[in-house]
Amino acid sequence: MKKLVKSILMGTVLLPVSVLHAATIIHAGNAFTGTDDKLTGPVSLTIEDDKITHVDKGYIKAGAEDTLVDLKDAVIMPGFMDMHVHLSSQQSGTASYLKRYTQNEADYALAAAYYAEKTLQAGFTTVRNLGDSYNETVALRNAISKGMAVGPRIYTAAKSIATTGGHADPSNGLAKLLRPDTGPESGVINGEAEAREAVRQRYQDGADAIKITATGGVLSVAKSGQNPQFMPDELDGVVQTAKDYGMTVAVHAHGKEGMIRAIKAGVTSIEHGTYMDNEVMKLMKKHGTYYVPTILAGEFVAEKAKIDGYFPEIVRPKAAAIGPLIKSTFGKAYKAGVNIAFGTDSGVSAHGDNAQEFGLMVEAGMPPAKAIQAATINAATMLGIENEVGTLEAGKFADIVAVKGNPLDDITILENVQFVMKGGKIYKQ
Repeated sequence: MKKLVKSILMGTVLLPVSVLHAATIIHAGNAFTGTDDKLTGPVSLTIEDDKITHVDKGYIKAGAEDTLVDLKDAVIMPGFMDMHVHLSSQQSGTASYLKRYTQNEADYALAAAYYAEKTLQAGFTTVRNLGDSYNETVALRNAISKGMAVGPRIYTAAKSIATTGGHADPSNGLAKLLRPDTGPESGVINGEAEAREAVRQRYQDGADAIKITATGGVLSVAKSGQNPQFMPDELDGVVQTAKDYGMTVAVHAHGKEGMIRAIKAGVTSIEHGTYMDNEVMKLMKKHGTYYVPTILAGEFVAEKAKIDGYFPEIVRPKAAAIGPLIKSTFGKAYKAGVNIAFGTDSGVSAHGDNAQEFGLMVEAGMPPAKAIQAATINAATMLGIENEVGTLEAGKFADIVAVKGNPLDDITILENVQFVMKGGKIYKQ
């Protein structure tokens, strides 16, 4: 399309100069913009560089120099956002526990790059990575932003922060002879001072967010899956320091007491939330705390717990007990009005299967439109980037996915994304 850009002075004559500025025009049969819970009917999106510049009803005419993308037989939506992934790994039973002895930093980094591309191809244009081993997702985030690798926008917490013997302590399950020397740098803290040091270390390492494990976990080689593992002063140290550095705090938590302590400390989100009850939900609403349910991970570990030898024996009963509860907890939390953002814990379940979470959310009682908003505008708001992504509006990044069929009638359609654009560039068509 022709746009009058400027005039230039040549000698004593002022001459108008017109230039050709190519845009990408998308003609879509329908759109779920994320701004409400309805489809719009036929729309045209104009994209210049990496941003949406116009959203028009009907089909506008493209200029001769424009690129026209015909999605008249599809529904377009904002790119999906998964707020809980682990790009560096993928669960493979007992073999997963041996990888810390057989894999180096480069192995984790290359795995992360591979899984990141699979995630983008599934329609997830933004993810929050909640725990890695060697800051490899910091390097991957940087490589993607420079165009050196393909994947979603990554907001990473780098290495998770745990307490001695707690979930995410890398020395768990090892003979004393083999235990690494852990401390704040490697993500193990004891006391408020070390909590602050660990947050500052992650800032120095280039992390975008903080992840702590406030209770026991399912897959760690430790007995309890729900006991509180941070004291209130330690939580205060993490949260206050993270706020100083502009970081959100995501909290792995299954047990009630650990959740209550974390919410009162002012964390951003509770991940999993298995034993959440009405008291916890009321507290989350009071503090504006988000819930990232990861139902898919719960379903995955419960199913695998039935297989002899898949998990270590200390893990198996936790997986069998905790996994099935997450779905019902999610349904109660939605009905109670808790803020919900989409998250899968992919890396437990397979990368690229992220969209299966949508169906589980709907089965648990959330309407399809609300499930999509959980993975778009809600997730963006939780991260504080709602002015950049999360809806199809002028001025936002051109992160767009498309599917054949109406996802408000059948949410499982989202498991088969036909078109993916991130930042104005098409990655799948």
